Amino acid sequence: MLKIGLTGGIGCGKSTVANIFEHLKVPVIDADDIAHQLVAVGQPALARIALEYGQDILNKDGSLNRTRLRELIFSDARQKQKLEAILHPLVYQAIQTELKKLNAPYCIIGIPLLFETKMTHLVDRTLVVDCPVETQIERLKKRDAMTIASIQAIINSQVTRDFRKAHADDLIDNSKTDDRLAESVKKLHNFYLSLSTCQEKRVCE
Repeated sequence: MLKIGLTGGIGCGKSTVANIFEHLKVPVIDADDIAHQLVAVGQPALARIALEYGQDILNKDGSLNRTRLRELIFSDARQKQKLEAILHPLVYQAIQTELKKLNAPYCIIGIPLLFETKMTHLVDRTLVVDCPVETQIERLKKRDAMTIASIQAIINSQVTRDFRKAHADDLIDNSKTDDRLAESVKKLHNFYLSLSTCQEKRVCE
């Protein structure tokens, strides 16, 4: 099965692209969804996070205070590294488990930090969703009501736009929200289907 790593900067529209692939009946494994499940109330990873960062990282109902955690890790690189050391091995283990359940020509694996975590070896191709930094900022201000300083801190913690574009096997321009996005995904869908056939036959023109 062909494995496509879907990535891109925050606010670039990775989830929108993943949803279009899902509408085309393509299996999608989302690292963010897995991470959210891992830190649900009662999960061992949440207990480890509370032990590492203190009980004030939790809401009154015992759930993770995501806003507090985000502020903490993006203001201190060491705190970010601690969180990644807890979650990333568990996330990638879960991805491998999900892959074993699939039977399809190809699948999409959404990994926002695919380049940052140096996990490109897990996929056969990388698909980058791209838009200008200014667009990222505007979208995040509307979506999450974040301050520009907070948004910029997250953007700065990720690889640059130029780096992603230079290392992408495939690129989707999501600068504007219009019908062209769906058309771009459909073209890639057909391309990936042909590649998966080649992979099965071990022969490509």
